[in-house]
Amino acid sequence: MKKRFFAIALALVTAFGLSACGSSSTETTAAATTAAAATTAAATTKAAAASTAAATTAAATTAAATTAAATAASTSGKTEVVVFAAASMTETLNSIKTLYEKENPNVTLTYSFESSGTLEKQILQGAECDLFISAGQKQMNELDSSKGKDVNPDANDYVEQGTRTNILENKVTLVVPKDNKKDIRNFNDMAEKLKAGSILMAMGNSDVPVGQYTQKILTYYKLDEAALAKAGTITYGTNVKEVTTQVSEASVDCGVIYATDAFSAGLKVIDSATKEMCGQVIYPAAVMKNGKNKDAASAFLKYLQGDEAKKVFEGVGFTAISK
Repeated sequence: MKKRFFAIALALVTAFGLSACGSSSTETTAAATTAAAATTAAATTKAAAASTAAATTAAATTAAATTAAATAASTSGKTEVVVFAAASMTETLNSIKTLYEKENPNVTLTYSFESSGTLEKQILQGAECDLFISAGQKQMNELDSSKGKDVNPDANDYVEQGTRTNILENKVTLVVPKDNKKDIRNFNDMAEKLKAGSILMAMGNSDVPVGQYTQKILTYYKLDEAALAKAGTITYGTNVKEVTTQVSEASVDCGVIYATDAFSAGLKVIDSATKEMCGQVIYPAAVMKNGKNKDAASAFLKYLQGDEAKKVFEGVGFTAISK
């Protein structure tokens, strides 16, 4: 009986010991887990704080740099001439900027290159512009109060009267990628292959001068632009540079761009549109009424019609228009 009692007692003690050990192990594990979580949280918080601090410092540095640049510009004593110009003038005007600023160290030329339609909209929305150079008469007419309601229906009055002048002429050309896989030979051939749906052509949007000239070419060949676009044989670009890029990258079989853009991009011109096909491509320029530096803008416009600028323009395929 005593042996049995001791056996039971021993079993109870052993069970109690094992239970205590299990509880201790669980508590130890829980404690370790809690400690690890706390350490991780602390590390995460520290890293986040460091990241935030770095971002704040970077933002502060950028803001300081921007403020410093703005302060330097305002205290430099230089006259800034803001020029809005058609995208097709990017290369030539950048070359002229170097020449002009060297001759006129107190003047800084600030350019904005885009499609003429986009630039016109920006001017109408109040963007500051001293000199506007368009790749088409339409965009300039819509800003010129001296023009009738047939071309300026809203009677917009942004052109400084007496300053508007035609400065350049360009050519509308048909270009192809280097390999010319579809063997497109000229505009006539392009028209036939568009009708057959065997090629993909890039052109400018309808609010872009180069797109408007292309539309005239399509009309000349009695082609339905909407039908061609629906059939997937036409793709568009928001300005002439986008159309040029599509051809350069061979993502299309051909494109309609200006002779000057073809020259700058090194693209092969296989045909040029005649006056009967799309009219003349004339670039008008004018000082804007909302500009802050009209006299400086007028001086730059005069320079653009001089011999030095003429050499730059004609070097890429423009034809300078004599006064």
